[in-house]
Amino acid sequence: MPTVNVLKDVLFKHLGKSYTDAEFDELCFEFGIELDEITSAAEMAKRERGEEAAAGLATDVIYKIDVPANRYDLLCVEGLARALRIFLGIEQPPVFTLTPPEGSDALSMHVEASTAAIRPYVVCAILRGVTFDKQRYESFIELQDKLHQNICRKRTLVAIGTHDLDTIKGPFKYRALDPKDIKFVPLNQTQEVDGHGMMKLYETHQQLKAFLPIIRDSPVYPVIHDAEDRVLSLPPIINGDHSKITLETKNVLIECTATDLTKAEIVLNTVVAMFAGYCSTPFHVEPVKVVYAKDHPKKGGQTIQYPEVASRQMEADLKNIRTTVGVPTLTGDDIIRLMAKMSVGCHKKGGEGEVVVAEIPITRSDILHECDIAEDVAIAYGYNNIKAEVPPTLSWPAEQPINHLCDLLRGEFAQAGFSECLTWGLCSNKENFENMKREPHASASNETQKNHRLGFQYDELLPAVRISNPKTKEFEVVRTSLLPGLLKTLSANKSQALPIQLFEVSDVVVLDPSTETGARNVRRAAALYANLSSGFEVIHGMLDLALMKLGLAAEYTEDQQVVKRALKTYKLVPSKDPSFFPGRQAHIVCEGITLGVVGVVHPSVLEPFEITTPVSMLEFNVEPFLHWLSKAN
Repeated sequence: MPTVNVLKDVLFKHLGKSYTDAEFDELCFEFGIELDEITSAAEMAKRERGEEAAAGLATDVIYKIDVPANRYDLLCVEGLARALRIFLGIEQPPVFTLTPPEGSDALSMHVEASTAAIRPYVVCAILRGVTFDKQRYESFIELQDKLHQNICRKRTLVAIGTHDLDTIKGPFKYRALDPKDIKFVPLNQTQEVDGHGMMKLYETHQQLKAFLPIIRDSPVYPVIHDAEDRVLSLPPIINGDHSKITLETKNVLIECTATDLTKAEIVLNTVVAMFAGYCSTPFHVEPVKVVYAKDHPKKGGQTIQYPEVASRQMEADLKNIRTTVGVPTLTGDDIIRLMAKMSVGCHKKGGEGEVVVAEIPITRSDILHECDIAEDVAIAYGYNNIKAEVPPTLSWPAEQPINHLCDLLRGEFAQAGFSECLTWGLCSNKENFENMKREPHASASNETQKNHRLGFQYDELLPAVRISNPKTKEFEVVRTSLLPGLLKTLSANKSQALPIQLFEVSDVVVLDPSTETGARNVRRAAALYANLSSGFEVIHGMLDLALMKLGLAAEYTEDQQVVKRALKTYKLVPSKDPSFFPGRQAHIVCEGITLGVVGVVHPSVLEPFEITTPVSMLEFNVEPFLHWLSKAN
């Protein structure tokens, strides 16, 4: 959780009321935040660097307050005090208004196509008639730092630039240029440098050196110019000195360049919402038009006005809220009153009924789902006011049926001499597909979608869920098969005595557009046998044993009594999985549904894993058996 440091006297001045430390601690608890520590600048310096470092530092009381990581509106004293005043009923939530300049068009930011290669998006806003003093100025800078460390992910996703609008002239231009073509004086410097010179200047800077790798290796650097080609900023590193903010600044241009447009919009709205109260007309914001070039790959030819300050609507079912909070007596009017304490206006849909419509302001980007509304209702109601009751229904804890079935299946594999593995759920795209000689479908949709949805149909070529920003090449996708993990385990243990017998019963994840998340988990079982010969008869025997224990009998079983006792029968049908030898592989089919595959692994698959011994493997879906067993019982 982020920690916000606020001066006690400044906070109480914003609140319009003083509290004892104990009273304020209780207020924080009621609001869902935590007073972590009461200290001072001198005390912190003394603790961190010794008494000498504390000499001459202020002894004013500082509250260190832990706030939720997604409550960006609480990262400065302005937002924190406003939220608490609304919670206490002292103040009504502000209404933000877009006010274009009188007698002229809104200022514009023109985005060139070259920016798509490095930071493709930019959003802007203007605050007019701002009154800064030392405390407000420091809070303005600190909020940007907090946002950079939090939602901006250390400027990799979003970088904020603020400028004295009276020192520059629009329209503005956002472009990406060769570093040697960028000439400017960086913030608080006197020497003009180009892009390469800036890198050299800040490579030893205590704070800024951490951001240099974001663009260092790019052939072009992003840069914002005004109409007279003066550099406003070189994001995400540093602003230009010409347009820097001072205590005398009255009109402020805020620009956020980004690789993630949604987060850029949240950041812009947060900065605007926190400091629009200091404008000559409070909470009035001047918009800026962002005009993308026609050949821009992401937003070609679009003109978008920022910021968007209108509230967004979300519906919530009153019954679900009562159930989630645990207070069945809450009425619609109660919920509307409680949500008002959390800065969110509500009204009943159609004026009556069991659905409320929440008007979510730009300060509450954390509200994404009905459960977030329920959480706010619980906070406003007071967790200590929720009566603890024994649930009216009697229930006993137990394993999920699928987990119980899998535990029994693990026992059968283990008793047959196989050792269990637990491999990573994430792997590289190369391991999941290329090494296995499999080419995934272009789409998750096909004629067997219904069976896929039930987890019945085995399809080794379903596309994988990709990780958007993987930290390493080894973790690019969520696995769609257990086989690569077993082969990697064998590769790491090939010095062990033969035969090596491994198994795993675990989840894979496949794309499924019919689900809320667009993907679903599928429980599978897989086994591997490695020896001087392929040992296909061993893995085939393990398959027959496992399926027999799960209630299936093979069609080729000679004992008809076994077939009669079985829930269903299965057969092995020749398959063409490129991971296995042609003619030495088969699909496991039951009632026309392919449950899995068994076969001798192709040498071209073993080669990338550096395995030199023959290997036989099997893999099948477990979930169909749970369905069939439950129906039989």
